Amino acid sequence: MEFEPGRVNDFLELFTSTRVKIAGFEGCTGLQLLNDVKSANVFFTYSTWKSEQHLENYRNSDLFKGTWEKTKAMFSNKAQAWSLKEVNNE
Repeated sequence: MEFEPGRVNDFLELFTSTRVKIAGFEGCTGLQLLNDVKSANVFFTYSTWKSEQHLENYRNSDLFKGTWEKTKAMFSNKAQAWSLKEVNNE
């Protein structure tokens, strides 16, 4: 997520205020906020979920919808999202 430089602190306050609720959402097994080392206004959230259905339940929740509406108002560029799976190279 790339934010307007003047909105970074607003985003960090929003994330801090919702982090516990997101991490406590049914099926969430981990939540991290990462910051690009070269661009102070670029952030990534990395969350892990018990299943794709748990993630979909979160995406359809009032918690997500309200948080996302507030978050995207601070963007300077369109956000990108990926769903990933771990690859075991044994």
